[in-house]
Amino acid sequence: MLTYVLSRIKSSIVVLFVVSVITFFVLMIIPGNPAQLILGTDATAEMVADLTESMGLNKPLYQQYLGWLLDLLKLDMGTSYVYGEEVTRLIIRSIPVTISISIFAMAIAVFIAFIFGTIAAIKKNSIIDYFSRSIMQLGVAIPSFWIGMVFIVYFGMKLRIFPVSGYVPINENFLNSLKSIILPSVVLAIGELGTLLRIVRSSMLDSLKQDYMDMAKVKGLSAGKIYIKYALRGALTAPLTIIGMQFAKLAGGTVVVETIFALPGLGRLVLTAVEHRDIILLQGLVMFITASVIFITLIVDILIMFINPRIKSFQQGEL
Repeated sequence: MLTYVLSRIKSSIVVLFVVSVITFFVLMIIPGNPAQLILGTDATAEMVADLTESMGLNKPLYQQYLGWLLDLLKLDMGTSYVYGEEVTRLIIRSIPVTISISIFAMAIAVFIAFIFGTIAAIKKNSIIDYFSRSIMQLGVAIPSFWIGMVFIVYFGMKLRIFPVSGYVPINENFLNSLKSIILPSVVLAIGELGTLLRIVRSSMLDSLKQDYMDMAKVKGLSAGKIYIKYALRGALTAPLTIIGMQFAKLAGGTVVVETIFALPGLGRLVLTAVEHRDIILLQGLVMFITASVIFITLIVDILIMFINPRIKSFQQGEL
């Protein structure tokens, strides 16, 4: 176990290094002087030249990269010229928003997917199975922005149950905070539900065909124990992997939902950085999101090894 974790950490460091190289050099060779973008079109040539020198943009690219990398190792991602604040502070301030809607969305998607996916596999070709397949198709086919607009019009403007924009921190008012994230979380959950439901159903079908299921039935175990303790446990590997990938994707893939509901999360930061060509902010966001994805996938892999002893034995070379 320890050897596997250490090897994953080493490979993660390599991935982060490669991403840092690509992120820095690709963004820095984009046409346009960052100093000019900061000062605007009304700035004089002298003002642009002074800011370029103060930011070190007149140095060779490899020197700029080494300086940026050393600052990054010290968690100094620079200062955003759009917001005028440190990138690290902007990210820390935005994390609770994105994490809140991502966790709530995945909780909803996981709850529905495991219930309907399990029943659909047990009752194959039943009404519930056909209903689950319909949910799969709708979840994949319907665009998130359309669902979001429908929710805003119906639940926010017509019924006035939930706010249509903004975010309330949980430490200020728990109930209002919950209301502010319900609609965006449900929209995100619908987008992830189709894939997760299909994986749960197919994994359960495969698990039900295994020999240990016949042995459990021969022993005369109850249906609940057979399906939950044996079938569902044997079917957890693929769904957990997908859950980890989906949650990691949501860490930086909430741009559409956060824009529709005017939430100050990481997605909005990414959109702002792209729109205003805030290279410093964009570099910091790319590195943070990449590190988050790597960390989440590592945790999921370790969790799967504990749940499925066969994978643990394979990693240790016992099979």
